[in-house]
Amino acid sequence: MRQNARDVDGFPVRGLAVTYRDRARLDRHTHPWAQLVYAASGTMRVSTPDAAWLAPPTRAIWVPGGVPHEIEMRGTVAMRTLYLAPGGADPRLSDCRAIEVAPLLRELILHVVKLGMLDTDAPAHARLEALLLDLLADAATVPFELPLPADPRARAFADRLLADPGAEASLADLARGSGASLRTLQRLFLTQTALSLEAWRGRARMQQAVVSLSNGAPVTEAALDAGYQSPSAFIAAFKRAFGVTPARWRGSL
Repeated sequence: MRQNARDVDGFPVRGLAVTYRDRARLDRHTHPWAQLVYAASGTMRVSTPDAAWLAPPTRAIWVPGGVPHEIEMRGTVAMRTLYLAPGGADPRLSDCRAIEVAPLLRELILHVVKLGMLDTDAPAHARLEALLLDLLADAATVPFELPLPADPRARAFADRLLADPGAEASLADLARGSGASLRTLQRLFLTQTALSLEAWRGRARMQQAVVSLSNGAPVTEAALDAGYQSPSAFIAAFKRAFGVTPARWRGSL
């Protein structure tokens, strides 16, 4: 969708419905409009220069206008995304974040996508826009963010871990050929992401678990995908990360 200043006049919200195949990728890009990245089914990974987020069907990623981002599909994805015109945005929506998609917000997203765009000359559309902004601003932030290091060596290592979070190889083995020692990578991750390298890998593995569960995998399979050989250890780690067991989380989809 091409967006420019002329699009703002009278049509402040536009919807887009696209279905993507597994591993399809929207390379890094930017646009002046803010974007609510949401999938009615499937899971997406949204990355900016600073962080990566996971968006299963119960979550959406808010990306303010002007922020470079890329999107990778995990499984077949029914994207139902909204674009909001620049200018006059709620200050509570100034930063990227993962938000909880409550039932009302979900139905509103799908309704706007079905309409195609909101026309401010239509009173009903103006009310929908106001409700949408309120719901987005008030939506709970959820812990799906994975901060990314800025150092090129550490970022390349992070991308390598994200490509296969469940890999059994040790961090020392994975660090070989990265251009930096394991000790250097550990220091860079801690100073640039506020997470130890081990904790960062653990969070990446939890994101992989969410992808597997969202795609219908049993808990044992999700545990293996995330690099856990013991389902009980996986369940305990998942509950520490998200406050519920994997089975209960999947039941909320």
